[in-house]
Amino acid sequence: MKNTAYFFIIAISIVTTLTFAKSLLLPFVFALLLWFISRKLRNLMNKVSIIKRYFPSWLKNTLSSLIIISLLIVISKILTSNINALAVASQSYDTNISAIIEKLSVYMTVDVTDTLKAQLGKSNLSEVLSLIFNSLTELFGNLFMIIIYVLFIFLEEANFHNKLMLAFANKGQQEKISVVLDEIEASITDYLGLKTLVSFITGFLSYIVLLFIGIDAPVFWAFLIALLNYIPTVGSLIATVFPATYCLLQFGEVYPFLMVLILVGIIQVIIGNVLEPRLMGNTLNISSLATLIALSIWGSIWGITGMFLSVPISVIIIIILSQFPNTRPAAILLSDKGDIN
Repeated sequence: MKNTAYFFIIAISIVTTLTFAKSLLLPFVFALLLWFISRKLRNLMNKVSIIKRYFPSWLKNTLSSLIIISLLIVISKILTSNINALAVASQSYDTNISAIIEKLSVYMTVDVTDTLKAQLGKSNLSEVLSLIFNSLTELFGNLFMIIIYVLFIFLEEANFHNKLMLAFANKGQQEKISVVLDEIEASITDYLGLKTLVSFITGFLSYIVLLFIGIDAPVFWAFLIALLNYIPTVGSLIATVFPATYCLLQFGEVYPFLMVLILVGIIQVIIGNVLEPRLMGNTLNISSLATLIALSIWGSIWGITGMFLSVPISVIIIIILSQFPNTRPAAILLSDKGDIN
């Protein structure tokens, strides 16, 4: 009974801390992910003999960080221009909305024209686009804080091994901690790398479809599809509905809407059920049910950002839980097939 009470007290304390310290913790979590990616890029650089021999570690860290930051800046500029273009174009869609409402009224026995106009009149597409833009701006606005965190993580990395030796005199404990950290790094970097590849393929194929159909700002919608693909289970569904709904507003016809829904949906199904499982393999040792639960929990705590981070955080938790006898059963239940060795 006492242990149960302690568990709930600790759980409530953790959730409360995660909720109220969101603005401080999220940049740090993203900094850790960037650090993992930077280390992966650094390892790839080391495969080039000239770089491995003549480039010091600090220079390779700087180069890998600059590559990531430059990529983020380019993406932010492309998205900004596309969102502005959509905001301008959406102002001329009122006639299309009216046409859609009239067509729906013809097929329905009840006159829903006034009701739909009242409801659609409350929603402003420009406001939705502005909300998306503000969310992206907030993320990139934290970029300076994320860079500071990454810098200090790199500085800490240089002395971490010595600190580990001093903190744990037992050599077995040192090796165990090193193995756990290496396993976490390998799992996260492999997941991010493969997920990025899968998302890029999904976004590129979707871009070709959207460009063929003629939707406004296909680059933006393709990027949104690729980005939402990081959210497990529901991300691909949302990524298909968004551009399809926009096509309905842009063209005022059902045919382009169905084209996007079917073609982009087929891309999502093939890649999500055929290509992604083959590429991922045993990269992630987490069950589908645990993924869904993690998506709900982290989504309720950190919103959409928590949904993106739910899988990496869950993988880290499972790896840590598997190292202790008391929490090992929980790790087995959360794992895919129970194999956590």
